[in-house]
Amino acid sequence: MCPLRHSGSQRIATRSDRHGGPVIERIAFWSARHAKTAVIGWFGLVGAAFLAGQLLGTQSLPQYDPGQAGQGERFLHELNVTTPPAESVLIQSRGPGADRLTFANDPQMRQAVRQVTAALDRLHSAAMDVSAPSLAVSRPTAKPNSTACGGKTTGNPVCSAGTSAAVASSLVSADGRSVLVTFRVAGPHAEVNSTVAADQAAVARVQAAHPDLLVAEAGGASASAAGNSLLESDFRRAEFSSVPITLILLLVVFGALIAAGIPVLLAGSAVAATISLLAIPSRWLPIRSGTAEIVLILGMAVGVDYSLFYLRREREERAAGRSPADALRVAAATSGRAIVISGLTVMISLAGLFLSGIILFTGMAFGTITVVGVAVAGSLTVLPGLLSMLGDWADRGRIPFLGRHRTEARPSRLWAALVRRVVRHPLAWGGAAAIAMLALAAPVLGMRLGNPIVNLPGNVVVAQTLDKISAAFPGRPAPAEVVVTGQDLAGARVRAALAALQKRALTSGPIRAPITVTPVASGRGLIVDVPLAGNGSNSVSTNALLTLRNQVLPQTLGKVSGVSFAVTGDTAINHDWSTTLRARTPIVFGVVAGLAFVVLMIAFRSVTLPLVSVVLNLLSVGVAYGVITLIFQDGRLQGLLGFTSNGAIAQWVPLFMFVFLFGLSMDYHVFILSRIRERCVRGMRTADAVTSGIAASAGVVTSAAVIMVAVFSIFATLSFVDVKTLGIGLALAVFIDATVVRGILVPAAMALLGERIWYLPRWLGWLPGR
Repeated sequence: MCPLRHSGSQRIATRSDRHGGPVIERIAFWSARHAKTAVIGWFGLVGAAFLAGQLLGTQSLPQYDPGQAGQGERFLHELNVTTPPAESVLIQSRGPGADRLTFANDPQMRQAVRQVTAALDRLHSAAMDVSAPSLAVSRPTAKPNSTACGGKTTGNPVCSAGTSAAVASSLVSADGRSVLVTFRVAGPHAEVNSTVAADQAAVARVQAAHPDLLVAEAGGASASAAGNSLLESDFRRAEFSSVPITLILLLVVFGALIAAGIPVLLAGSAVAATISLLAIPSRWLPIRSGTAEIVLILGMAVGVDYSLFYLRREREERAAGRSPADALRVAAATSGRAIVISGLTVMISLAGLFLSGIILFTGMAFGTITVVGVAVAGSLTVLPGLLSMLGDWADRGRIPFLGRHRTEARPSRLWAALVRRVVRHPLAWGGAAAIAMLALAAPVLGMRLGNPIVNLPGNVVVAQTLDKISAAFPGRPAPAEVVVTGQDLAGARVRAALAALQKRALTSGPIRAPITVTPVASGRGLIVDVPLAGNGSNSVSTNALLTLRNQVLPQTLGKVSGVSFAVTGDTAINHDWSTTLRARTPIVFGVVAGLAFVVLMIAFRSVTLPLVSVVLNLLSVGVAYGVITLIFQDGRLQGLLGFTSNGAIAQWVPLFMFVFLFGLSMDYHVFILSRIRERCVRGMRTADAVTSGIAASAGVVTSAAVIMVAVFSIFATLSFVDVKTLGIGLALAVFIDATVVRGILVPAAMALLGERIWYLPRWLGWLPGR
């Protein structure tokens, strides 16, 4: 017999004191008795949150990358310096005989270079520091670039005529068939996306005049503008798709329009309130636009889940003959309690993002934790009020052909039959399922993490142009930026250190020429651009970066007292993200799993049951990792899903998948285990309680899982490979958790352990929960 029997939880069905009992039941009873106050108060709070958000407005705080790259960004921010994004215009022959035409013998190419340069020179508010091959430019570009040298060409060993000549000659490809015109986007950094559009329009006019040439612009600003536009379009499509799909599936679940609308209403109001309230933490945390999209997806998922759990339990109790008031009380004592436990585990999982070391993730963590907390609060307060106010009206608006009793939660014969077989032969069923899941998880052992410098789909024009530039000018990554601060930066010791740095730059070494120095902030800082070997994202570039950071700079600028420096730039940012995530991810895993174990131990008064739940959750996450490795790293299903593999998984995806999945999977574990525990409390043997509990919860868990899988699957239709990866991984893990884990592994583990599943050491007998 279950050791939990005869505990105080038996009061669920027998208590007559309507004003006592646990706080969750008291809240539900008050909400049911004061339904209008509860409902009006809830939507009043949502409206107040919306108004507060509109009045306060979301601030845009500076966001720094981790590690030394972020330190360099802080130096620039303290100096009030914004590095203008670099852009390039690629010019190539593509007409008849293009393979024989070069910059030296093609007048049309030289004319296009002159026209591009002149057009950009005229855009003083949009383009600056225009550089082009000297043979194609009417002005003498072989002179030192005075902007890059801070207006001085003497007394600086780096700013020399040789440097400018090297810059100009590097703008013609080795075969002479490709030319670059480079420039920086002028104007305020906050307006760079709109400013670069003027540059692109000028380049497009030159392209229109030369149909036999390719004249295309690409760079940091144009790639960012294209990516932001595409991401915004993708998420808008996901938003518009997720709500109708959720509502349609809820109509199938409940068979009644009003009942189906209640979860959408609750989840939508929780999301609206949270997004508005994000204006408050934006005063001290970086809240980006992507945070709102993640809040929407996660808020709809948990809000609908919690409403489903509550609604189906209330309908089940009413179908069993209880009065509406008693049905609400039982729903609060059972599903309400499960919602609180589940919400806590989800929030603990999401809090793991605070430990990631990535400042961008802190804003996302705050937003997602808030929306889960708001959804839990709404489920415990306004939901009982709505159900009390609507009464039988909740079943109105029935959908034809879906039956008159869709809102009743009946035990599933199919799941009951499966679980009975599993309980009779737990080792065979559980062993087979575990082996299959371990086989699916095995590819994770070969998972490679990495981010391309340009993370754009291949069908985007800017991405195609960047690929062409990379092919024509191999080994031309964005340079490392060494941000130097301190005193007497124009002094002899600093000049000597820069000269020594210049001598270390070799055409065949890890750091390359030309090295350029730009004084900034009235001489209070220097930006030293150091080209690196490799393509900017491969191991060659990483090794070059480490050589620069650990050897070259300490032996040059590092010997000058009173001078500080930090290396940033695309390669540095990519490396520091990887290093930080590799170091912090095990900490996140350990802390999240440990805290979830503690919450479940208190909730179920057992050390064995939480341990089983944590292990099974980790197994589900492992399966998701294995499958995304097969699909997105190894390139399976590229044609079906519409992507091109870059041979690695985006660095941030595994961490996000873990915190999301560990929390969301606990929804099902907590709800199922709560139903099993109820039956143990009433005196059932654990084996019988497992069969009955899973069969009774099958309908609501299946419904919730189908909705969540459908919503996450929308991500597979979006443009970015990393977003596709996240969506496929989440959808697959939720599906496996709601089927294989719920139907086979949970009952097999509980049947094998028997009454030991409820084991709690005597020295932990003081824990609450009876």
